[in-house]
Amino acid sequence: MMKTLCLATIAASAAAFAPSQVGRASVALNEMSKSIPFLTVPEKLDGSMPGDMGFDPMGLSDIQTDLRYARWGELKNGRVAMLAVLGMVWQEYGPHLPGDAYATRDPWEAISSVGFGSNVQTLLAIGCIELANWNETFNGESRPGTLPGWEGPGWDKKSEAEKERLYTSEIVHCRLAMIAFIGATHQTFLLHKGLLDFSF
Repeated sequence: MMKTLCLATIAASAAAFAPSQVGRASVALNEMSKSIPFLTVPEKLDGSMPGDMGFDPMGLSDIQTDLRYARWGELKNGRVAMLAVLGMVWQEYGPHLPGDAYATRDPWEAISSVGFGSNVQTLLAIGCIELANWNETFNGESRPGTLPGWEGPGWDKKSEAEKERLYTSEIVHCRLAMIAFIGATHQTFLLHKGLLDFSF
């Protein structure tokens, strides 16, 4: 029984990372979710956003007045999670700057060891980035996650199908990084083990 439950859970979570059909006109009445086949697709999740697999078991889309804003939040948190996981791995296994403040290998201890000034600089940098894309986030028109000038070289030459594939790929990696960050936090902060320490 437990093995069946575990396999069903894994299959349902893996389906959430599969590419979505772009732009269903509307959600059919009682259409079943691709990510959790025994739940119906929420009305607002019509497949128009990349990575939309109808995954909303808590009904959060019902209380969101603007799914664009929610997608912006998901992308921002996912991008931060990707950087955080990379930073945690680098903190434990990569080279460090010289000095006692940068010597620790523990990602959580590193926050306090660098001192107040470094943390203020980090928060100011985050604030500047947020202010720079404030209008893009709240103007109600721009595509969630799009920052003009940050698309990378050759973006204008890509086909719309390729852009959609890349948008879907990004949101899938964002979701995976958020899960990885939770796992890395559990491993380092709660168990006090290295990220690549697989001993029991």
